[in-house]
Amino acid sequence: MIEYLHHVSLAVTDLDRAKSFYRNVLCLNEIERPDFDFPGAWYQVGSQQLHLIVYPEASTLRGTGELTSKEGHFAFRVKSYEETLEWLKSTGVEIQENYYSKSGFAQIFVSDPDGNLIELNIER
Repeated sequence: MIEYLHHVSLAVTDLDRAKSFYRNVLCLNEIERPDFDFPGAWYQVGSQQLHLIVYPEASTLRGTGELTSKEGHFAFRVKSYEETLEWLKSTGVEIQENYYSKSGFAQIFVSDPDGNLIELNIER
């Protein structure tokens, strides 16, 4: 019986560039990571975690920063759609807004430097 989602792992190609995005754009706090034999970073996100793994050969790397809700992605629930939108615009990252999504969530899509898609949403 599954209890909850513990973490999501994403492949990245450049750890410094990825860490800058997750720290400076998404404002996540990095947590201690075991001393694996490959580079990466971990972040605490509520009671879940996000793990970055440097693996340039990963078949999950999209090779594009095109924003679309149809590709694999994960979603963060945010406190304020307007504040999140304003913040993201101030950072200069490309965004795709979908306030009136059929899902019932107001959505903003961004991608990290390696094209991993991230949805930021709030209940309408």
